[in-house]
Amino acid sequence: MKIRKRFIFLISFLLPFLLFATFYLPFPKNKLNPAPLLSFQITDRNNVLLREVLSDEGGRCHWVKLEEISPYLLKATLASEDRKFYLHPGINFISVVRAFFQNLKSGHVVSGASTITQQLVRNIYQSRRNFLSKIFEAWMAVRLEHTLSKNEILMQYLNRISYGNQAYGIEAASRLYFDKPASQLSLAESAFLVSLPRSPSTLNPYRHFSAVKTKQINILKNMESLGFIHKAEMERALAEPLSLRSEQEKFRAPHFCDYILQQTPPAKRRQLKSIQTTLDYSLQEKVETLLKNHLNSLRKKGITNGAALIMDNATGEILGLVGSKDFFDDVHDGQVNGALSLRQPGSTLKPFTYALALEKKITAATILEDIDMQFTTPEGSFRPQNYDLRYHGPIRMRTALACSYNIPAVSILQTIGPELLYQRLKVLQFESLKKSPDFYGVGLTLGNGEVTLLELCRAYSALARGGLFLKEKSILKRLSNENTHLSSQENPQPYRVFSPQVAFIITHILADKDARIPSFGYNSSLNLPFAAAAKTGTSKDFRDNWTVGYTPDYTVAIWVGNFDGEPMHNVSGITGCGPLFRDIMFFLAKGKNKVEFEEPPGLIRKTICALSGQLPKDSCPGKIEEIFIPGTEPQNFCTLDHKKDNSIVASIANLNRKIEKETIEITFPQDGDIFKMDPILHKEFQTIQFKARINTRKSIQRVEWWVNSQKLNTSTYPYSFSWNLKPGLYIIKVQASLKDNKLESRPVKIIVLS
Repeated sequence: MKIRKRFIFLISFLLPFLLFATFYLPFPKNKLNPAPLLSFQITDRNNVLLREVLSDEGGRCHWVKLEEISPYLLKATLASEDRKFYLHPGINFISVVRAFFQNLKSGHVVSGASTITQQLVRNIYQSRRNFLSKIFEAWMAVRLEHTLSKNEILMQYLNRISYGNQAYGIEAASRLYFDKPASQLSLAESAFLVSLPRSPSTLNPYRHFSAVKTKQINILKNMESLGFIHKAEMERALAEPLSLRSEQEKFRAPHFCDYILQQTPPAKRRQLKSIQTTLDYSLQEKVETLLKNHLNSLRKKGITNGAALIMDNATGEILGLVGSKDFFDDVHDGQVNGALSLRQPGSTLKPFTYALALEKKITAATILEDIDMQFTTPEGSFRPQNYDLRYHGPIRMRTALACSYNIPAVSILQTIGPELLYQRLKVLQFESLKKSPDFYGVGLTLGNGEVTLLELCRAYSALARGGLFLKEKSILKRLSNENTHLSSQENPQPYRVFSPQVAFIITHILADKDARIPSFGYNSSLNLPFAAAAKTGTSKDFRDNWTVGYTPDYTVAIWVGNFDGEPMHNVSGITGCGPLFRDIMFFLAKGKNKVEFEEPPGLIRKTICALSGQLPKDSCPGKIEEIFIPGTEPQNFCTLDHKKDNSIVASIANLNRKIEKETIEITFPQDGDIFKMDPILHKEFQTIQFKARINTRKSIQRVEWWVNSQKLNTSTYPYSFSWNLKPGLYIIKVQASLKDNKLESRPVKIIVLS
């Protein structure tokens, strides 16, 4: 009995002691880790916000120290939530008693009497509000007070509580609603924000501004009555107008931001405060607008989408990346990133074929045969055709590349071997070409392998760099939550893929306006008033359309087509992408001095016969200058008998297939086309290229273009001319005068909008 009494006495003494001791147990430190709450920002190179990447908890949160918060916000929080915060031990017993009698009198809960410390515990543990949870909160609040200082508790509270609209913490709320850091909040703004955590859903300032304003007024009056602010301060705050930032979600450059996130593993995102990218958002906005407007003009051609990339040649930095016409267009797969999608590149790989040919001592003056040819491949015989379905006879390599004729390119690749091109493309990091060289064969130069726009852009930038390849860069720096720099993308090291001499000759050909005339006419969209090299491409069945080109400063790559693989309506690279390429290049060149491609040492220039590519004789009818790598220049004089073969055109005509019916048609523009004047571009640059196709075996004496019954132009092969756009309705006809009769096309009606 005596022992039992002692045991009961001991238990009666120990239980209260143990219970009291539990209040001194340290608060779990892992619960105070902010990482799961933190979001991070993706910005452009000038710190323009592109996207806020939400935290693991699905919200925005930027952790700040107490000294980085406006003193007004601290005072407003204490006045509204816990005026005795610095005096109580985590529980305000006087408030608890008062709340008990208030709730008892009303018959329901009208006051919770929770301190800031208790609210912080509730926020951390996300517990339900009932009697047991209140006891748990009180117990943990006391433990928290023994673990952290008062300022540390207040800092945790202000960084964790919800201010509505996925904003957690005062820094995220301040930037969301007022577009400023929490340190710059005024008294009026502070009182306004402090009213939100009580009920973030019902007190949504975007939907219930007046209700929040009423709460703000009450908080300001309460602060004045408690002596936290003077009456004059309160009156100024009450009179201050509040302007909320737009509710619209920041979702700029969506495909580019997704591309950045692909390079940032989820495990590393918790460490990040921000990622500063290479993107120039002012340029991005302009390119997005130009792409959208251009695609709208191509709707009748069966084109629904496009993509564009701009790269800085000096650094390899991506300055602009537009992945589709509209990211939110589900009908046309707008969320597909056209800059990273696999597509057949058409003729855009030909420059690399010819670059390899230059390495094999073939020159820009070498005569190639553009005739009906058949090639043997592992899958059978292959007979390539040119885009214009014609043969052009013996032509110089410069003309073959500039005009993008298919047969000479395939012939060259057959000579040097598809494996050589395949291996060099791998050095240029065309990682998408995963099959063996035998799989692609000679068709590789015509684009029978699938690549991405990004791969093309960085490969062409190597030509712009004089043969130096530089991996693209998209991230300038990563900033951690502790404001320390994390390792960003390593600065890529350039390496040589072509000699400067080979790269310059290819560049010189791609920038040669005269050499491309037979295919593209005198005033194509690739002809710019400054140094610019460009190459177009169209894949089989008109499914993909490309233009890739560069100036000394920038490389621009463009694709248009349909993500579902539907073919376009007879659209070439010059008409599908060319005008957009021109507009982007004009924008990039605006306000800059003209810069020419720098010719490297180790090249020589020789005058040659335009028809034979050999040294000219007095009888040669055409003499031009050509560029050679020393040791490859012609040594022999022209062997052609120009008096006997006075017309190379006649020999070319004999190579073309027999034409059964004489016809003439306008191939561009097409009937019903609508064009719109660009308010930014100079009027003299706003032109379209009239084009015609003539099928006849007879000699064509002249071709006349008529617009609204007025003759505007008389042209020769390739029967095209450049016409300046002017607002109005136009009826276009083309007439061809033959030796014994005249051909006239069907009229084409177009509209030009101002």
